[in-house]
Amino acid sequence: MSSNARKVAELLADSKNISDVDNTSVGQFTLPSGTTAQRPGTSFQGAQRFNTTTGAMEFYNGNGWFKISAASVKLTSITGTILVGVASNLTLAGEGFLTSGLIVNFTQTDDSINTNVTVTPSSDSAATVAVPSAVYSNVTAGRVVAIKVTNSDGTISDVVNETAVAAPTGGTITTSGTTRIHTFTSSGTFANTISNLSADYLIVAGGGGGGSDDNNKGGGGGAGGMSTFTSTLSTGSYTVTVGAGGAGSTTDANGASGANSTFNSQTMIGGGGGGTQDATGTAGGSGGGAGGGGQSRTGGAGTSGQGNAGGNSNANSPYYGGGGGGKGSVGADGGDAGTPNGGSGATNDYSTGSNVIYAAGGGGTTGAGGSSGVGGAGAGSNNNAGGNATANRGSGGGGGWGSGHGGNGSAGIIVIRYQL
Repeated sequence: MSSNARKVAELLADSKNISDVDNTSVGQFTLPSGTTAQRPGTSFQGAQRFNTTTGAMEFYNGNGWFKISAASVKLTSITGTILVGVASNLTLAGEGFLTSGLIVNFTQTDDSINTNVTVTPSSDSAATVAVPSAVYSNVTAGRVVAIKVTNSDGTISDVVNETAVAAPTGGTITTSGTTRIHTFTSSGTFANTISNLSADYLIVAGGGGGGSDDNNKGGGGGAGGMSTFTSTLSTGSYTVTVGAGGAGSTTDANGASGANSTFNSQTMIGGGGGGTQDATGTAGGSGGGAGGGGQSRTGGAGTSGQGNAGGNSNANSPYYGGGGGGKGSVGADGGDAGTPNGGSGATNDYSTGSNVIYAAGGGGTTGAGGSSGVGGAGAGSNNNAGGNATANRGSGGGGGWGSGHGGNGSAGIIVIRYQL
């Protein structure tokens, strides 16, 4: 046996002489290599080789072969809510998501749910996933859904649990993209099931009715108060009060004021009723216009932040009635036939995603109503009735003339919206 062969045999006889001695070579240490298909059928923890298929070093961890350079993935938290029967989005936070091909697994054994969704992370530590129909259509409220992720290197995170909850209820429910909308055209209850729900809401009070006068001309009803709010809502039931519209006068009297609308401790004041010959318009969220008479009558005042004052009757014969105040502008004073004098409304897109005009003043006698006909037009000639306001816009009714009745104000509306 040569001396070299003898040395090799001695080294092999004692593994410590191989593993525990520093290698000072300036050359290289060559590992076994081969394709994925050529991996050993059985191996042991810590075994290493070069995979010529993937072009990467790999090791055996006791269960399978993995890249030595594989990024370890972590799922640390989930923001969002799994809603029963409703599509929603979850935001994932963690580490090692890499740039693409992140597999999100949802499991709920009792509901026979085990489904994967592949997403592209927005960064190495953040990703958004749409809850799949296989989950939200089958999960039971109150049950825990286990969520984990696998990155493109094949490493798997620990599980983060999310409890499925029933979706909020109340009103007429619609969706626009990722926005869920609850529209109340009458009073009811909004039942919130989502903790710390960030919601926008529109509140419009009922519009006032138009005034009428046996011998002269009535003023237009004022619009209901209108405003929007943003709040964080806790879980629980919230009373929703939608104010009714005020009735137009059928006698020689002011129109009735609209009723208040209230949600989450925020109250919008109902619009004031239109005036008559003998009485000024009534103050409200927006003031009612004054009726005609032998002298000028003053329109009712508006409420700051909610609506504007009503117009006055003109000082000289034929004493046309003033227009009701609107959210967008004051009611104009009484004037010539056909002259618009109902205060303009304001637009909002919460309920439909497109702008809708709310809270316009009713027209005084001879005057047109608020913008786009939302407020009722005033009577244009003797013994004619004022027009009714458009339903659930919180607008004022038109003033009546002579034996003509004042138009009815319309009920308000409350719209609550939030992102899923």
